[in-house]
Amino acid sequence: METDVLIVGAGPTGLMLACQLARRGIRPLIIDRHAGPAQQTRALGVQARTLEIYRHLGIAERAVALGKRGTGANLWAEGRRTARIPLGEAGADLSAFPFILILGQDDNERLLGERLAELGVSVQWNTELEKIEQGPRDAIATLRDPHGERRLVAAQWIAGCDGARSAVRALNGIDFPGAPYEHVFFVADLTARGPMVPDEVNVYLWQDGFHLFFPMRGEDHWRLVGILPAALRGRDDVAFEDVAPSVRDEAGTALSVSECRWFSTYRIHHRHAARFRAGRSFLLGDAAHIHSPVGAQGMNTGLQDAYNLAWKLAAVLRDGADEGLLDTYEAERLPIAQRLLATTDQAFRVAVTDNRVAGLLRTEVIARLAAFAMRRPRVQSLAFRTVSQIGIHYRSSPLSETAERWPAQAPRAGDRFPWLKLVLRPGGEVEDLYARRDDTRWTLILAGQSAPAEAAPEWQVIALPDAPANDAALARARIPRTSCFLLRPDGHIGWCAARFHAPAVARYLAKWKAPADAVG
Repeated sequence: METDVLIVGAGPTGLMLACQLARRGIRPLIIDRHAGPAQQTRALGVQARTLEIYRHLGIAERAVALGKRGTGANLWAEGRRTARIPLGEAGADLSAFPFILILGQDDNERLLGERLAELGVSVQWNTELEKIEQGPRDAIATLRDPHGERRLVAAQWIAGCDGARSAVRALNGIDFPGAPYEHVFFVADLTARGPMVPDEVNVYLWQDGFHLFFPMRGEDHWRLVGILPAALRGRDDVAFEDVAPSVRDEAGTALSVSECRWFSTYRIHHRHAARFRAGRSFLLGDAAHIHSPVGAQGMNTGLQDAYNLAWKLAAVLRDGADEGLLDTYEAERLPIAQRLLATTDQAFRVAVTDNRVAGLLRTEVIARLAAFAMRRPRVQSLAFRTVSQIGIHYRSSPLSETAERWPAQAPRAGDRFPWLKLVLRPGGEVEDLYARRDDTRWTLILAGQSAPAEAAPEWQVIALPDAPANDAALARARIPRTSCFLLRPDGHIGWCAARFHAPAVARYLAKWKAPADAVG
């Protein structure tokens, strides 16, 4: 059997990659060693950048309807609410989704799986990867089905989306350095009432750790994540009743739990793979990086891994782009994982270190600093950009090329192009640019100039007409009134300059031979 791309692992990352490839005319083979999708999950938060990707995929509305909007995050210390991050207000001009969506990994998998089925691709469950033999033109994978029978699959590319115990990573001999955190964590699905601010995330900092209350759809429905008290860490039979006293001690006696639907304990690791590519194999999601749950970044990072790799695989397989384009996946995503691991690890250690000094730092210093800082709009905006992942950039990527003498404050190559509402046709109404952009193609956006005759037919070309609304929107985003941006399919700026210059764009695209007929 032959396939263009073998995807190992049908969690959110693998499903996203399969969907994105199928949308671009590439039919992948996706397998998973489990019997079916996850039934319970620890991953909860869907960030704004993920929802922007979901919108192009056609599932954002379903996701928002299924989940719970978290429009803010509240910080509590010693029974007092000390600070609030107003996600809705802070992100109102930055994304169409200025909130964190509380939606479990199981629901995300269901939405992605349904979309994949609509695209004509099904998951082969109970199928395990046993062996990979890399060759110059393909990789031969040995798969074992539920009946123990083995078959060979020749794949041009293999994507390891198979989690922390990745077979793809192990079979390629890629190191996965790191270690587990010493603490044991718990997650509980509750019906509860208490001092928690409804419809928002509530973070309780205490001397020995923290508790997180995530609002879920349904009346008084909360998902609680916390640290197991030290006295309970050696036990294998811990139930919610055992941790309830410590939760009430911090959340207050007003907390009343009427039902615990399910409860689980787990450990967390912090690791990232030494490489994200080995020959014809790639690592994505938890197969490539695992880290603390601080900021609800993990699942979202894996989904962006898939979005980054998908358009590049399609360019190579469908459009004849140079295979060197695929090297930019690791060049762009490995630094993101390294930074994320470092920042979440630092924040996590502050949140969980259980000595008296760290406890005072959590409940006194951090709480007061947060209360002061979050009154400042600039800090609120920075917090939203960071948590929502819209601030992720690839400025150091080989794919990023900014013209000389480009304004320092303007968006530049590697940045996500800003979310803007613009007049896109002369005499037309203001429209959401993201809703109009086709993420299966390169997009040329021009301000203060006409669409060039040399534009490649494969591009989507948007020449902004003169309009006061456009002038105001461009000024807010610090985009020069005369400017030109060539956006990659994933919405990040590949090339930018004051004016379209066909030879410069041709030289830029010739490095990757994508699109094939770059400039007419």
